[in-house]
Formats: sequence, C-alpha cells, structure tokens
Amino acid sequence: MAVSTPLANRPKIIVLDDDPTGSQTVHSCLLLTQWDVPTLVTALQDAVDIFFVLTNTRALTPVDAADRTRAVCRNLKQALAEAQVENFLLVSRSDSTLRGHYPIETDAIAAELGNFDAHFLIPAFFDGGRFTKDSIHYLVVKGVPTPVHETEFARDSVFAYSHSYLPDYVAEKTQGKIPADQVERFTLANVRSGSLERLLTLTNNRCGVVDGETQSDFDRFAADLLAAAQQGKRFLLRSAASILTSLANLGPQPIQDMRQMVRNLQPGAVIVGSHVQKTTAQLHKLLELSTVVGVEIEVDRLLTTEPKILVAEAVHQAQQIFDSGKTSVIYTSRKELQFPDAATRLQFGITVSETLMAIVQQLPVNIGFLISKGGITSNDVLSHGLELPTVRLLGQILAGCSVVQTAADHPRYPLLPVVLFPGNVGDDHAVAEVYRRLAGM
Repeated sequence: MAVSTPLANRPKIIVLDDDPTGSQTVHSCLLLTQWDVPTLVTALQDAVDIFFVLTNTRALTPVDAADRTRAVCRNLKQALAEAQVENFLLVSRSDSTLRGHYPIETDAIAAELGNFDAHFLIPAFFDGGRFTKDSIHYLVVKGVPTPVHETEFARDSVFAYSHSYLPDYVAEKTQGKIPADQVERFTLANVRSGSLERLLTLTNNRCGVVDGETQSDFDRFAADLLAAAQQGKRFLLRSAASILTSLANLGPQPIQDMRQMVRNLQPGAVIVGSHVQKTTAQLHKLLELSTVVGVEIEVDRLLTTEPKILVAEAVHQAQQIFDSGKTSVIYTSRKELQFPDAATRLQFGITVSETLMAIVQQLPVNIGFLISKGGITSNDVLSHGLELPTVRLLGQILAGCSVVQTAADHPRYPLLPVVLFPGNVGDDHAVAEVYRRLAGM
C-alpha cells in the first residue's frame, strides 16, 4: 500500500547521501554532486519531491565528513529560505550494512539545522536482502538471515562495529552518550499497528530504531512519519534506501530495457573500485565472459610510481580493447593493502580514486555505456570522472542498481548511460547480468 499523503502537503525530501547509491530504490529525481546555494535552490524547486546531495562523506575522515556535512547544511539553510521551502524532511542516507560516519553526520546536521524531535536509524534495504526484526539488523547471506555483525562488513577497516542489535550499535557508536536502554524501539508490531501517537510524543532529538521486513512495513511507518511532520514534528532519518521508496511515493520503476540507450550499440567500459568480497566474486564472474577483457590497476605500484604512468598504461589498453570490439573491465588489484591507521588508508584511497577518475576521463570517446562498481567509486565517476554537477536519475537496471545518463552537451561522452552499482549489492552473477543487458547478450 503506497503512502497517501496529499501531494500539496507532502514535504520536500532532502537526502544527504554519503555515496551515490542511496537513490537505488527511486527514480526520476535529481542527484547533485555539488551543493552551492543556486544548485540547491534548483533542486528544491524541482517538480519531484525528493532529491539527493551526493556528499561522498563515507570516503572522508571523520573530521572532514563533519566539516562537509556542516557546509552542506549551511548552504541548505540559505537555499531553503531563498526557495521559500518550509516543509521538508531531512535524511542522512548511509549504508545498509551499518558502515559510515554515525553519529558524526547526524550530530553535524543537528548542530546546523537543530531542534529535531527525534532521529531514527532505519537501515533495512529489502532489494539487497537486509531487514530489521526485534531491533536486530540482518543480511541474507546465501539464503540465510545473518546478524550483520557476523558478516565481513562489520570488520571494515574504517567502520568496524560489534553489534547487530541496534540499541547496542547506537551505544557503541556514540561511546555511551546514548545508552542502549534510552533508544526508542519501533518493533514490527509497533510499526504494523501504527506509530503516529507515539511519534508525536518524541522530543529533544530522541534516538529511535525502526524494524522493517517488507516494503509495506515502511509504507505504514512513512505515512505515520509524514503525518507527524504535518503536525509540526521535526525528524531526522539515518537510513538505507528502502524507507525512501515509501517516503517518495514515485510509483513503479520506469526502466525496462536498457539496450536502446547504449550509444551506437558500441562496447562499453566497467570501472571496479570496491574491495568487498561480494564485488570480487562478481568481478571474477564478469571476467569469465569472452566479450570483456580485464585491465588490472596494481594499486601497490602507487606507493612507488607516478599515477600518470598507470593511467597512461590503462588508457592505452582500454583503447585497444575497444578497437577490438570488446568491453574493458578496469579494476583495482584485489589484495587490500595494510596501513597504520584509518586516516592513512582513506588518504591512499583518494589517490587510488584519482587514478581511476583520470582513466575515466580518457576512455574511448565512443564507448556505448559505463558501469561503475562501488559506492565511492560511483560518486567519483559522477563528480570527477564525468564532471556532472547534477544528473537526473532514470531508474534501476537491476534491483538496487541505478542508471543515469549524461546530458546531450557533455563535452566528451554525450548521452552516455551510466550504471551506479553499489559494492555490496547483488549475487555473484549480478554485474555480469547488468553487462549482458547493456551488451544485448
């Protein structure tokens, strides 16, 4: 059942997305890679009720993530005034496997925009097999619901955590500033029976965690959330993508066949930056196809070699592969290097991304399509590789995998379809399946 809030009363839904994959369950809206006031005003005045500001903060240090979030919010405050928008709902969109700068980003938002009655953790992402029950967050691994703290994502070298029970996760991440027993739990029973009355009682930025097993659960909770907002309550969401489907209420996905968008039905290019095990398995399946050729970027060489040398080598190989009628798969070496601390690792990650983006800027001009694998990689492809200040989201080619298209006047790649493929989405064959759909196989 869809949210039925009257259109005239619906708030503008503003999503600060820590990588560009939070839009993976909606369509037709704007994605912003810059957040100057005029660009924000344009988005606030857009006909579609939801838009995404791609902050890419998951790739930053905690200090830089907080600074960027504050800067966005300061500009947003001015843009809201200029656009005369008073009715809005703010979402800090992050990872459905609980990685990201929490509570750093929500604290920064509250410091700039303030006076929230509550903030909610809503990490379920149904298309990716992530759901929350009894306040425990699960990831379906090979058909088995697994508490996320038992998965590889909990051992992330930057965002590690120890708990799947969300109140304990909140206590862990806030270092006890929000004790587990002070977290409001909205269980499935609460969500399905209705939460409006309870939502109206929340004050002083109370922390809440929300269960969800199906989209209908979130349809009900979103309706209650919007109804409370219409009565003057101010809420901040820290969520994955699925709650946005219910909030945006955009209707069915419009994209069916992507093949007709491929430029001149030419071979494309695939950029793979994500290092999670799921991506590596998908990469191996993709490279088994006879119509693709791998181009490995040995990232350890960046410790001793000028990046421009690796870029020149990769660009030369990509051109040769394209000329042979095949698609190049440009991927970073799979062995993750060890660093003394998270800040050093993040800085090296920036160097790797800059190398990949220099390659994107010099791919064959006639490529038919581009697939970007990895959230941070996809953000950089849009903002740096393709230099797109804004882009319209068309929809999804596969559950959880968004498609955008460059403008007709893009200086190098006009009307290029681009797939934004999160690192942690899909089975082992998913990237190969997306490639096949684009390649007409």
